[in-house]
Amino acid sequence: MGGMSKVFTAAAHRIADDRALQSGIIAVDGPSGAGKSTFADSLVSRLTELGRHCLLIRTDDYATWDEPASWWPELERHVLAPYRRSHDVSYRPRVWVDGVPHPGPERRLPWAPLLILEGVTSARRAIASRLDRALWIEGPDPVERLARSVARDGEDQRDHLAAWQRFEDGWFAVDDTRSRCEILKPGCDVPTAPGRG
Repeated sequence: MGGMSKVFTAAAHRIADDRALQSGIIAVDGPSGAGKSTFADSLVSRLTELGRHCLLIRTDDYATWDEPASWWPELERHVLAPYRRSHDVSYRPRVWVDGVPHPGPERRLPWAPLLILEGVTSARRAIASRLDRALWIEGPDPVERLARSVARDGEDQRDHLAAWQRFEDGWFAVDDTRSRCEILKPGCDVPTAPGRG
């Protein structure tokens, strides 16, 4: 992902360097294997360099194979509600024991004016009106994205990851997520406006 990583880093820096970006919620959504985590990490790194504190919450801390999206009320209670009140957030990311997910140890993060939600379903319709920016990481074709996901998670996860791609296809079609997001495509470090591209 070397070349793509550079593009995402450049795009993240462009967004972070916008002085108007001081507070609010940013969602980084798109299909698995597209580069969302790479982009979000670059965005957080640049914001930190600029002295702007932010929280990064990943949907992977909640999602499981059996519950890819229905965990959202937990994030509302433990992250979004305290964030809106300028309180610290406290939640329990999933940990996997012998292939079974369980709520892990409590993770407590101090409040920051910027909250970045990264991962599949992070820009879902349920939060659309509260987002200050919604970004869609386009990524390459499904075959390449699956190969990336397998390389990251292991060959033994291939069937789960393929099923996850099918879930994503259905979710994004029903939620119409992409149409509400600025779109960042491979080879372009400037997101296009929602509804375009």
